[in-house]
Amino acid sequence: MLHLVFVNPVIPPNTGNAIRLSAVTGAHLHLVEPLGFSMDDANLRRAGLDYHDLATVTVHPDLDALWNVVLPARVFAYTAGATTRYVDIAYRDGDVLMFGTEPSGLPDEVLHDERVTERLRIPMIPGRRSLNLANSASIVLYEAWRQLGFPGAQ
Repeated sequence: MLHLVFVNPVIPPNTGNAIRLSAVTGAHLHLVEPLGFSMDDANLRRAGLDYHDLATVTVHPDLDALWNVVLPARVFAYTAGATTRYVDIAYRDGDVLMFGTEPSGLPDEVLHDERVTERLRIPMIPGRRSLNLANSASIVLYEAWRQLGFPGAQ
């Protein structure tokens, strides 16, 4: 199983979409507080449709709680400032795919944490700031899942 992590997400529909993404791929979605919304938010529920009960979602009060659950797995932090592309990694079962908050990405203290295995980027045309969080997570998670042979899929 792959682990998808959103650190301090603030836009409910992005997290709702990640819930659907987790449900259809079998990934475990981890949300690290503080969240910019309530898990009962109508926009979150609407974006997640009827997939909430089909997804594995854990809300962690802080990064230490997340580390206690996912380590010693490899942790990949996605940031526009990295030089290695997300497709240049040979993903393994149990890997952690970590994304930051929508407006600012992962904070420096997370990007440079010794528990982060590597920082990766999704290529974009120069002069563009970033992709939507849910889209970025989808791109990366599907590449990792593809490399693993789409276990559990039809």
